[in-house]
Amino acid sequence: MEVPTKIFFTKGVGKHKDYLSSFELALRNAGIEICNLVSVSSIFPPSCKRISREEGLKELKPGQITFAVMARNSTNEPNRLIAASIGVAIPADNSQYGYLSEYHPYGVKEKIAGDYAEDLAAQMLATTLGVEFDAEADWNEREQEFKMSGKIVKTFNITQTAEGDKTGLWTTVLAAAILLA
Repeated sequence: MEVPTKIFFTKGVGKHKDYLSSFELALRNAGIEICNLVSVSSIFPPSCKRISREEGLKELKPGQITFAVMARNSTNEPNRLIAASIGVAIPADNSQYGYLSEYHPYGVKEKIAGDYAEDLAAQMLATTLGVEFDAEADWNEREQEFKMSGKIVKTFNITQTAEGDKTGLWTTVLAAAILLA
């Protein structure tokens, strides 16, 4: 199996009376409904190039087996806040691997969910690189520690939130990192 050389990030939301159909609509909103998605764990491959969503979507073919790190969440509870977030931490040395994290909480706003997912990915990368940090410090402090170490060059997240449909339709959110060979 080849190591992916490109990655792109996407997100979506879908609402429908059926749970599975709401997921399908979220996939359509994210632009990845034509793929046979295979969930993989959380490694950002070494020397992997981040491309735009638009570039990545052009590379997909109907029925293609596509590897994805995906966070997803659903509710049919009216007004219930849901989130799905992918956090990313990339090492300064691009010959090393980075981390992707998935987070899918209830009742958490977009900024908080995104920061949490980003922090998770950065912590995983920091521990593999031997970066010392205070696990009790808040994300803003740790982010500075990580970046000042010179070993972690970039962190970011992609997050989708939504409130459960007021009439009780299923609402699904997803965030995904799509890996391409």
